[in-house]
Amino acid sequence: MYRITKPLNHNALLAFNMDDAREYLVVGRGVGFGRKPGERVEDFGGAVEPQRYLLSQAAGGRGDAHDLLARIDPVVLDVAEGIYEDVRDTFGKADPKMLLPLADHLAFAVARVREGGGLSNPLTEDIRALFPREFEVARRGVAELADRMGVELGDDEVGLIALHVHSSLDDGHVEQAIQVAQLTRACIGAVERLTGSAIDVSSYDYNRLMTHVKYMVTRIIRGERLSIDVNETIKLSAPSSYRAAEAVCAEMERLMGTPVSELEVGYLAMHIARVAGEESRAASHR
Repeated sequence: MYRITKPLNHNALLAFNMDDAREYLVVGRGVGFGRKPGERVEDFGGAVEPQRYLLSQAAGGRGDAHDLLARIDPVVLDVAEGIYEDVRDTFGKADPKMLLPLADHLAFAVARVREGGGLSNPLTEDIRALFPREFEVARRGVAELADRMGVELGDDEVGLIALHVHSSLDDGHVEQAIQVAQLTRACIGAVERLTGSAIDVSSYDYNRLMTHVKYMVTRIIRGERLSIDVNETIKLSAPSSYRAAEAVCAEMERLMGTPVSELEVGYLAMHIARVAGEESRAASHR
């Protein structure tokens, strides 16, 4: 049995569970419609089971859940719930713990835009290419926010929201997704220095390089090791790419605070050489 503490909007309310003596944020289509404080509810039910978020859980680093809910515009919370539902519909799953951190992020972004402050995100294009479906979900959410609140957040903010979406899918964190994007940017920067020209972000090799970095970061976090040793071969065939990979792996160790296996250097260098065309140049001189 629940006792309604506070309806927030048609799709969200605070409720005290009288069985376990804890308070929850309950989110789902129509759960708050017509509810009144003090009302007792046995089951929220509905076509889609609503999500229950325990308010004693950490809520994203800028205060506890009660503090966040007190300062977040209910429309922002509603848009965050819409993004959550879109994630669930698009990918077939979503971690409900994403809701409050995402709502907090949106509220902060709206306040920043209204105060005239812009956001610059140098990783936007990398995020768009790394996580295209997440980016589109985020774009739809930002469009809904603009429609309902008249606030245009822009693609740089869409990129950051896409990271929230991604982190809700694979038990990761926004920080880890940012690391993937940063390290991908380091790889692309190394390739561009080698070639002296900008890389085509729509190319197959570019996307393959980003996918490699993504799984490389995951392996390092999980403590998994490669069994393939291509170091000596790549050192001989693509020495510039190997040196670039060494620099990127050193940056990876700094960002992640975790040793990177030497075997990762050669495997990454192989992908860098392919994008930079160094393997082709080496072959043509043999």
